[in-house]
Amino acid sequence: MKPSNIRTKLLKEINLVPEEKLEELYNFIYYFRVGVEASKSTPEEIMQFAGCWNGMSDETFADLNEEIITRRQQAFSKRRSDETSFD
Repeated sequence: MKPSNIRTKLLKEINLVPEEKLEELYNFIYYFRVGVEASKSTPEEIMQFAGCWNGMSDETFADLNEEIITRRQQAFSKRRSDETSFD
């Protein structure tokens, strides 16, 4: 099936979704698209960062690690509060 036909069918289906479920549908589509875009990275793009913290002091690395942990917790706590139950 041609992409334009699939897009048309998707839009027809979206128009049939009840108004109160549109936000859930949007979140699903958004996170799906972001995941697809993230998976398009090539090994070369990823490897350009390999070892970039080799010269970092232990203290700076520990601070960076704590920052990463904190930001992940914040990001996931926001995401969980945005998600709704399918019950």
